[in-house]
Amino acid sequence: MPDDLQKYEDNWETSMGAWFPGEKVTLRGKDVLAELRNYRWHQYLLYGVTGKKSERIARLFEGIWLISCSFPDPRLWNNRVAALAATARSTGVLASSGALAVTEATIYGLKPIKGAMDFLYRTMAKIKSGQVLEDVVREELKKYRNVYGYGRPITDRDERVAPLMEFAHSLDAGHGEYTQLAFKVDEYLSSSRYGYTINISGVAAALMADEGYSPDDHYHLATLAFTAGVIPCFIDASKKPEGAFFPLRTSRINYEGTEELRVWGK
Repeated sequence: MPDDLQKYEDNWETSMGAWFPGEKVTLRGKDVLAELRNYRWHQYLLYGVTGKKSERIARLFEGIWLISCSFPDPRLWNNRVAALAATARSTGVLASSGALAVTEATIYGLKPIKGAMDFLYRTMAKIKSGQVLEDVVREELKKYRNVYGYGRPITDRDERVAPLMEFAHSLDAGHGEYTQLAFKVDEYLSSSRYGYTINISGVAAALMADEGYSPDDHYHLATLAFTAGVIPCFIDASKKPEGAFFPLRTSRINYEGTEELRVWGK
């Protein structure tokens, strides 16, 4: 065993938390059953991820989840996995796990959530060092060919932006320098030849950046964000016949290969 791993043999040191059978459970030095039992679930998650306590911020990212990610449409990427699993007669946990796994995508889901905040932090730092916004954005496009938090594959307009901003304002959020920056980038890109407009990941990233959270914090807090849309799709599809989720008859397949077609059942 390598020397640097020997101290971990039969030993795990942590200040995060532990279960003491028959006695208590601790999280970041707090007794869960005595000190944290009145927390709402999102408050508890916030404390577990960041060590910070804030009912307001917990309510903010709960609203971000609901408005941004909890759409019960089985045609959507991750929801499709859950619906397919249901008509294959898998379990809800396996369906949700599979759906959650595909949210780790490049153009939607968790990577844009993290990438948009990283972009805003880097852009703000460059502007404060004297660079011009337009130049920073052009550099980003030249290097990465896209800007996380802007553009949408199906429609230019993101119907979630206005409701999320209205919700944020109700919590006295959405007025900070990163939100202002995010919409300045939107103004530039939307009037440029690219025609990109801000999407919901850009807004969510700006809101959380204004509150001082890191891209990793944002990522961890959003890990389960899609599940409230996934599970209804599983429940709905489980009531349909087995194999009924978007079946495709073989006669619709335009085969142009040279191999002899296999006749199933013979």
